[in-house]
Amino acid sequence: MRASMSELIDNATHRKQTLKDLMRQLDAGEPPAEVRARLKDLLGAVPYHEVVEVEQQLFAEGVDPKQMSRACDLHAQAVNGLVDLRRSKAPPPGHPAHTFKMENEALRAEVGILEKLFAEIEALSEDADALPLLGSIRARFNALMDVDKHYLRKEHLLFPFLEKHGVTGPSKVMWAKHDETRELLEVAMSALPASGVAVSGADARALIEFALRPAARAVADMVVREESILLPMSLEKLSAAEWLQVERQSPEIGFCLYDPQDVWRPSGVPEPEQTSAAAPDRIRLPTGSFTVAELEAMMNALPFDVTFVDRDDTVRFFSHGPDRVFARSRAVIGRKVQYCHPPSSVSTVDEILDGFRAGSHDSAAFWIDLRGKFVHIEYRALRSASGEYLGCLEVTQDLTEKRALAGEQRLLSWQRGA
Repeated sequence: MRASMSELIDNATHRKQTLKDLMRQLDAGEPPAEVRARLKDLLGAVPYHEVVEVEQQLFAEGVDPKQMSRACDLHAQAVNGLVDLRRSKAPPPGHPAHTFKMENEALRAEVGILEKLFAEIEALSEDADALPLLGSIRARFNALMDVDKHYLRKEHLLFPFLEKHGVTGPSKVMWAKHDETRELLEVAMSALPASGVAVSGADARALIEFALRPAARAVADMVVREESILLPMSLEKLSAAEWLQVERQSPEIGFCLYDPQDVWRPSGVPEPEQTSAAAPDRIRLPTGSFTVAELEAMMNALPFDVTFVDRDDTVRFFSHGPDRVFARSRAVIGRKVQYCHPPSSVSTVDEILDGFRAGSHDSAAFWIDLRGKFVHIEYRALRSASGEYLGCLEVTQDLTEKRALAGEQRLLSWQRGA
């Protein structure tokens, strides 16, 4: 008696061969919807690790990585919602996989807002003014540019561990898709008009079609692939000790639209011994030295806020005292400083930083009334002993009380609370 199709594909080998044949049909030009229907009829739910294994087999058979990258989106469309996640573990808060998931939620929300804005523009008349809506769209794309940190953590922290476990597909396919998404986002940002430039409804719709929606969809498609394949498989492959290494190195790259608040430490994985021999060396400068803990306490005790922006205009550090004037979260680390300002002020920020780089000036100061507070903001260029530009320090201080001081208070006359 002939075995039924369901009996055959119940075997993992036959199931993966069927999946490979369906992927080849996609690559040959079959519509994803039709392949998806056949995939659902033949396979039902597909285990997530088998999708990766099949893609790696296609690599081994000589499929061009660039062609595989182009097919990645089609594969994601075909298997979206059909991947079996029953074996997938749920990571606890603070775990790097949980952070990736929370960042994906934030990215998905930004794309959802963009789609609503796109729909509003598509409902405008041909000659209507679309600039206000495009301003809102620019703000959302400013947020999406943060995805670079999400991708960098995958590329430099997660992929190496997967490769150690013999899983090479994600680093070959996803890295190429990351670069493609980065390019699409850069194109979208460049295509968005500056404030004050008139844009008709017809021109805005063309902009959405050719530059904005492709970038937003690229971000959304990668979210689907991570949630259905990459993260479940990574949770299965990586040990707790490996995840701990990912967790410890993540803050150096920064986070994307989400600042993890929970501390995750796996049971059974010992912390490094806190002995004097294992402790980091003191940071030594020409005028003294201190430990990292002492430096952190010093920065957080400053009576003003400081933010360090490196020579590439990337935010690298901010002090975190209890009375900050402007709120900051670690999601800003690794982000271009231009994306931390409203579009109307970006040109001024660029002018200041370009002047710092050129050496035409070393500081720029501003003062504003902020809800009854007199706030002073100053940017200062940082240079090496040889004059090389190292970056910029932003110093923000609430001078309300100091501005009202009169007379004098000497050390000998100091009293608690005065």
